[in-house]
Amino acid sequence: MIEKKENIVMNKSYAFALRIIKLYKHLLADQKEYVLSKQVLRSGTSIGALVKEAEHAQSKADFINKMNIALKEANETEYWLMLLKDSDYLDEKSYISIHSDSEELIRLLASIVKSSKESLRK
Repeated sequence: MIEKKENIVMNKSYAFALRIIKLYKHLLADQKEYVLSKQVLRSGTSIGALVKEAEHAQSKADFINKMNIALKEANETEYWLMLLKDSDYLDEKSYISIHSDSEELIRLLASIVKSSKESLRK
């Protein structure tokens, strides 16, 4: 039996999406915030969806494109999280926790995009 290699970026982006969904529920129920919460939900959950889609990319270039879009979504999510914190919908402690996860995803995705582009050039 062939053992499937653990996909760290998939696992982390999925766990992050779950945190974003919980944040969305909190913002709706407790904060009555309906606009920014939808934005962070959309961008924060699309990261993992794009990473999953990249697993079956048609080519190396398609893989890079999907991972690059996931990176853009991670950057956008970071923006919405900062906005939620600075508009007092998200407290400092919660922000620091979820922001560190978003930064980790951004670093991982940037590294994957960079190394994939380099291997494509060879």
